Amino acid sequence: MTVTSALANRPAGRMSGGRAMAEMLRLAGAGPMFGMGGFQLLPFYDAVGQLGLRHCLINDERCGAFAADAYARVTNRPGICDGTLGPGATNLVTGLVESLNAGTPMVAFAGDTHRAHSWKNMTQECRQTEILRPAVKELIRVELVSRIPELMRRAFTVATSGRPGPVLLDVPEDVCHGEHEFAAEDFAIDPKTLTAPAQRIRPAADEAARAAALLAQAKRPLILAGGGIHLSGAQAALLRLAEELAIPVAHSMSGKGSIPCTHRLSAGLFGRYSRIANDLVASADCLLVVGCKLGEIPTKRYALLPKGVPVIHLEIVAEEIGRCHPADIALWGDASAGLDDLAAAAAGEGKRLRAERADYVAELGRRMATWRTEAEPRLLSEERPINMARLCHELNRVMPAESILVADGGFAAHWTGLLYDTKAAGRHYIADRGLASIGYGLPGGMGAALAAPQSPVVAVTGDGGFNMGLGELETARRAGANLTVIVVNNAASGYVKALQHAMFGKRYQSSDLVEMNYAEIARAMGCRGIRVEDPAQLAAALTTGITERDRPTVIDVVVTRDPAQMLPAIDSRTVEIKKGDRVA
Repeated sequence: MTVTSALANRPAGRMSGGRAMAEMLRLAGAGPMFGMGGFQLLPFYDAVGQLGLRHCLINDERCGAFAADAYARVTNRPGICDGTLGPGATNLVTGLVESLNAGTPMVAFAGDTHRAHSWKNMTQECRQTEILRPAVKELIRVELVSRIPELMRRAFTVATSGRPGPVLLDVPEDVCHGEHEFAAEDFAIDPKTLTAPAQRIRPAADEAARAAALLAQAKRPLILAGGGIHLSGAQAALLRLAEELAIPVAHSMSGKGSIPCTHRLSAGLFGRYSRIANDLVASADCLLVVGCKLGEIPTKRYALLPKGVPVIHLEIVAEEIGRCHPADIALWGDASAGLDDLAAAAAGEGKRLRAERADYVAELGRRMATWRTEAEPRLLSEERPINMARLCHELNRVMPAESILVADGGFAAHWTGLLYDTKAAGRHYIADRGLASIGYGLPGGMGAALAAPQSPVVAVTGDGGFNMGLGELETARRAGANLTVIVVNNAASGYVKALQHAMFGKRYQSSDLVEMNYAEIARAMGCRGIRVEDPAQLAAALTTGITERDRPTVIDVVVTRDPAQMLPAIDSRTVEIKKGDRVA
């Protein structure tokens, strides 16, 4: 049943389309919005202010979409962003595709031309609906002021149903500025659609029973957890199943935090980079894949999963099952519901399986201990410039369980994906793996900080990624998003330079940057700036950023300039770079 606040709290009467948009966001309890105003949506911005909603002016619409994406990942509520006609709308594309590929719920607004003058060379006019349509789960063109409440309900429903994703409402100038006589009954929204997942679908019972029987027969089963665990809120269900049946859990980069990385059943990251997980995949006799698309990175370009080993694939999007690797048993459904069904189908087997798999679980601990011994020289390295492994080690020591780490694309994500350990289940690690764009770190950290102001938020970005969104440091300061930004300063586009070194030796092209002191830049912008060149100073700098959250902090960490040391190759098994590999 569609419900909303009491009828007396609903608006009624003649109002602009922009006011109707804002009233629907008020009913939805929308969090901060990120965007840059323009003439087409002026009545909307005016109404947002009158209603006491929060709109954060950003300096680039792409960063606004990134901030909304991170806000949504922390809360599982749709992030809200907006852009005006033309360049404002087209600047949203990268952020929207990130959310589309990652399954992040979002509602975006784009102003459009006055329909009476469309296609007459209006200023900034372009074919923006055609550009934006493939970047979103659904594009809704609003043609009548009277339909705004209905179409906004539709936007929230689509954004939070199935695999979540971004929905864009394209609002012509005359629709936003135009007026309509609304009744109170027009303004309603289903509260189930305000958080993902809005609805849950369960796998077929007979298939769940088959899968449970297969898991119960296996000697060395392994769970491969992806970002769908977080989208479903399935962390508790996953941990119950893993502990009851004594099954280790490996995670993709998006799935980090599916169970705590410090849990005895955690095998860590699998795929292109791995501690011990890839070895466990190779020796597994049954794989349960949950909420993971099995794309290029987690499968080492589709070569990781061994042939002949049965695969159970639990996935909310049916057509993803079998797309990249054959599935012996397809479980179409919500991750949390499906995991609960598997646990129920295996009821009574737990005691036997825990006893039979005791040596297997103990092996997991021994393997991880061996890996740590091998990695220790780099984790504790005193090298100057600073070794990236030492930086990640200090983050593990300093970051509290409730903190959130946001990792930018490329270099920052690969290192932290492998070496950073979450201490609690949940979205305590966010990496933009939907599109893997660099430039996500600072705006993503800002969105996460506004979503969880009680939690320390640290964003790790390269100097190249920080350069792309540097202006949002002003936004973070103005918005009170008092995060800590770690700039991994190697005066290069580090991941590209490392790949060039691996493939072409010392021939580098378009990968070097000018050496910058980002701590000084931060201080000039009214933020706290700390430059760290000695690894012994890392802990104190990180502690300052995490505990003294009166303003944004930038920690400029001078790391190795040696391209051979730029990738997280802790030992010979952790990374394999072959000629022809695509940068991601």
